[in-house]
Amino acid sequence: MAKRLFLLDGMALVYRGHFALAARPIMTSKGLNTSAIFVFAQTLIDLVKRYEPTHLAVVFDTAAPTFRHTEYPEYKAQREAMPEELSAALPAVRRMIEGFRIPVLTLDGWEADDVIGTLARRADAEGFETFMVTPDKDFGQLVTETTKHYRPSRMGDGVEILGISEVCEKWGVARVGQVIDMLGLQGDASDNIPGVPGVGPKTARKLIADYDSVENLLEHTAELKGKLKERLEENRAQALLSKRLATIDCHAPISLELEELVCHPLDEPRLRALFVEFEFNALGRRLFGEEFKAGRGYELPGFEEAATAETSGAALRTIADVPHDYRIAATPEERSDLVRTLAASKSFCFDTETTGLDPKSSELVGLAFSVQPGAGWFVPMPSGSKQICAILREFAAVFENEDIAKIGHNLKFDLTVLRWCGVQVRGKLFDTMLAHALIEADVRHGLDYLAESLLGYAPIPIAQLIGEKGSERKSWRDAPLERLAEYAVEAADISWQLKEKLAPMLGEKSQEKVFFEIESPLLPVLVEMEFAGITLDTHALGQVGDFLQTQIAESEAEIFAIAGEPFNLNSPKQLGEVLFDRLQIGDAPKKTKTGQYATNEQTLLSLAGRHRIIDRILSYREANKLKTTYVDTLPGTISARSGRIHTTYNQAVTATGRLQSQDPNLQNIPIRGAQGREIRRAFVPRGPEWEILAADYSQIELRIIAALSGDQGMLAAFEEGIDIHTATAAKVFGVELLEVTPEMRRRAKMVNFGIAYGISAFGLAQRLGIPRGEASEIISSYFAKYQGIRRYMDDTIAFARENGYVETVTGRRRYLRDIRSKNGAVRGGAERNAINAPIQGTAADMIKLAMVRIQAELTARKLATRMVLQVHDELVFDLLMAERDEVRQLVSREMRRAIPLKVPIVVEMGTGRNWLEAH
Repeated sequence: MAKRLFLLDGMALVYRGHFALAARPIMTSKGLNTSAIFVFAQTLIDLVKRYEPTHLAVVFDTAAPTFRHTEYPEYKAQREAMPEELSAALPAVRRMIEGFRIPVLTLDGWEADDVIGTLARRADAEGFETFMVTPDKDFGQLVTETTKHYRPSRMGDGVEILGISEVCEKWGVARVGQVIDMLGLQGDASDNIPGVPGVGPKTARKLIADYDSVENLLEHTAELKGKLKERLEENRAQALLSKRLATIDCHAPISLELEELVCHPLDEPRLRALFVEFEFNALGRRLFGEEFKAGRGYELPGFEEAATAETSGAALRTIADVPHDYRIAATPEERSDLVRTLAASKSFCFDTETTGLDPKSSELVGLAFSVQPGAGWFVPMPSGSKQICAILREFAAVFENEDIAKIGHNLKFDLTVLRWCGVQVRGKLFDTMLAHALIEADVRHGLDYLAESLLGYAPIPIAQLIGEKGSERKSWRDAPLERLAEYAVEAADISWQLKEKLAPMLGEKSQEKVFFEIESPLLPVLVEMEFAGITLDTHALGQVGDFLQTQIAESEAEIFAIAGEPFNLNSPKQLGEVLFDRLQIGDAPKKTKTGQYATNEQTLLSLAGRHRIIDRILSYREANKLKTTYVDTLPGTISARSGRIHTTYNQAVTATGRLQSQDPNLQNIPIRGAQGREIRRAFVPRGPEWEILAADYSQIELRIIAALSGDQGMLAAFEEGIDIHTATAAKVFGVELLEVTPEMRRRAKMVNFGIAYGISAFGLAQRLGIPRGEASEIISSYFAKYQGIRRYMDDTIAFARENGYVETVTGRRRYLRDIRSKNGAVRGGAERNAINAPIQGTAADMIKLAMVRIQAELTARKLATRMVLQVHDELVFDLLMAERDEVRQLVSREMRRAIPLKVPIVVEMGTGRNWLEAH
């Protein structure tokens, strides 16, 4: 077998792993961030399994300064301090590498790059095939016929293995050695290598193509003209310095024979223990087979012994380890006894098993009940709606009994299943998924995860009964009754036990009010909304589609005329070549990781107004997105059973408490653009005696900002009913209200809404298309006039630093792990969340409380009007015209008084023959 050496750039891979998952980090049940450890281990497994290396090493930098720091003290000086969570993960990464039995190499005074370069050159001489594993693009300079640059996958974009031709193409050079000439001219912001001011990749590429090297270029600057000549001559020394800093030194004094890096068998007991400690279930199965289970709760008694066991990872109990009494109630007599037991209970836990994951269309296979730990019943259901309904009628009385509390996990699914079978569940509800989402918002809330982490118990894997996900998975109808019963009752039993664990935790985190007054009462409201659905006029939607198709064709024709020839508008590569090569738009166009020009929406928006083709492309994309996302898709979501669309609302997804709509997502239908608004025209009432009512909080987040901050200027504007954006513009630009121009108001509006999201001068400049200095002046003027808001932001961040969380008006908490981070970028993100969460969360709580109270009124008054949609700050109703005045009055009242604030709450309402007219 050929000798195959893999050299891993340890620190670069660790950073990549941590930040690749920064938005949704991998956390253990004990709150440890294992993102870097997970990605590093995943990379090692991929290499070992896919490429079968014969030799391996991981190379790390040390804290000692290198010759680059000596020559240029500013080298890498701009880098932020390492995030604390990443620093804490480094020892674990080292332990993981030891488990794989891979040598770790370091050399004081030399970077990992130099050590890797030195070993790669030796390997070339000794006939190895070498792979330098690092996301760092600079390694392209070291590629040879036998040494490749291996760039690991990031965000699912796949591994890149770059040879000589790929490196030359990516950098636009003739030979790989010119990579350092490119860096010498354009610099490298990540390492604080200065380069030549004003020389970007495009200019550098042309200069190197013409002059071959930095040195040769500097000898021929007389041939150049204008500013470029001046910059090169003024920065001659800096260009040569930059090239030296960027050059990887392949003569590092490391005394090592390559045979010392030969691969050894894994230390399986140690790796098993680590995978248990860090709860790496999926990675463990990849490495050790399907029987491996890391689980959660590894600190339970017996962990150390179990962690080194041959077959499993954790000291988790299973159904085989605990006494239990699970029974099947299949006969009328057995079901009657069960109903009497449930009726005599103050509360019971239940779980539904269905033929699919859509509660609206799946058939009920069975019901599981539990009223105490370790015991429960399973009620099997025959196939066929009539037979199922007949059995459910036997249980209707206990389900609909207001005095019996109901417990479950992801209860909305179960309540929805029963609702479509004609049973409305009533009484106090305790959903363990929602409770855990309030206690630990940033981790998973699945039943298996909670059972493992809170109970030290591993539930029966679903795959044992019906197979893995995919086309081979069987139906629950095919599962043996005894096994199905055991699986279902176990779920109810676990949920019962979780409730006992989670209830006191709600009190410890001060989340009882949010849980019992907002989230739990909202559950049946959402069930009714989803059940009601909304009617879609497919003919009207088709007309919108025809209009959009015309817009698409017109935009496409105009774009091709400007470009001079047709091309694939949906190809980022072809579009980038047209915009930046042919039309020469922009001075230094951005590129993606794969070397293509960036053509995403943010990039195009930053170029808006610089060339008419940009506006046409944005118009084309908007029309195309609307057509494919809504016009072409929505008709397929109409239920054959009801003839209406039934979206699903999720309560446990967003950290701020906002509801999320899916299947289909009806919260993202645009309202600002003229094209997007037309989609709403297709949503209509359910009959001729009905109309659509839309009720929308007016500028609710700004009103909440005013109330929370107590800023007198903003409060006064709302009290006097002055348009807040006009009032802000007048203050910021120092003019009278009547002198505010539309452009002034537009800018003020952008600042008003951006403040809650921590908008920067750079962000405001991009959105408004103005210089950053001007944007900075606007923000400074804003805070000078609204000093109460500045105070609120500072006080909120200070509170978060002291307590580790922020709260809404109702007490909903958002915990902020990174609020004390020494890394400025990481801390800044946490600070923006600290400012935003109380504002957005209070708005979410407000509309949720309004929904609960409105539904209660509709039910109590026996009104036919139905609440059918919630779109962030807006509620949509199927309104019976005869009830118009009464419903408008009660909706307005309950929305306005949901959460009392020291600012007027305004609800804008409208009715119409469709959602657009009503809005």
